[in-house]
Amino acid sequence: MNPDIERLKLIFIGLFAAGAVGVGVWQIGWEGPRRACEGQGKWWDYSERVCAQPVLISDITGRTIQDKQAEAAAQAAIGRQAAPASTPAPAAK
Repeated sequence: MNPDIERLKLIFIGLFAAGAVGVGVWQIGWEGPRRACEGQGKWWDYSERVCAQPVLISDITGRTIQDKQAEAAAQAAIGRQAAPASTPAPAAK
């Protein structure tokens, strides 16, 4: 067989193998963790490969949200349960 064709065949096989390994690394290292993170309702950062929990601004500043419907909507958006209404403690026996 022509040596040029043999060399080109080996080059294309090598490029295909390198591409397949690259796609496998991408799936295992970036896409799999991203899907798992977003499936939990968190934020995925591609550059750092970090799965982060969203935080309400009111948690950082300490200011409370005055509108209860807005507060419930904000907590639902980040996957938190709304705080239950305070109930009186049971009487001690």
